Amino acid sequence: MHDSLRIATPDDAPGITEIYAPIVRETHLSAEFEAPGVEEMRRRIESTLETHPWLVAQADGRIAGYAYATAFRSRPAYQWCAEVSVYIHEDYRRKGLAKKLYTDLLSRLRTNGFRHTIAVIALPNPPSVAMHEQMGFKPVGVFPGICHKLGRWYDIGWWRYSLADLRNGES
Repeated sequence: MHDSLRIATPDDAPGITEIYAPIVRETHLSAEFEAPGVEEMRRRIESTLETHPWLVAQADGRIAGYAYATAFRSRPAYQWCAEVSVYIHEDYRRKGLAKKLYTDLLSRLRTNGFRHTIAVIALPNPPSVAMHEQMGFKPVGVFPGICHKLGRWYDIGWWRYSLADLRNGES
């Protein structure tokens, strides 16, 4: 597999939609019920890139995975914290691609002055938890049974990654 990472463009929407749609339709890993279409995904990419990075990994001439950051919360005091997500096409999972995408994404966020990232993980999801913790994300809490999808209640876990060297009692 020869892969490359780059900033996403709206033209990547079909490949990104191909990865995300089955996750929405078939798993509890997304809180969405309806998979967004290509035009909606194009809109999401454009609006995200206005303020936060969105990266794609290409392999074998197609989109193999993507990672992006969004605002953690809308109020201004949270502006230096980003929520991050990564999704990998099923053909490219367990090959280190999520770590490569996150490494680049976290570096870009750090360069842009962000201090923290938050990953929100629908549980159970052992591969995602393991990858985040290997990357240095620390668990900060679990909301039991707050997500209802596919006829079941799921827990939602939050993991935090510090981008800044926190000193002098700052957290």
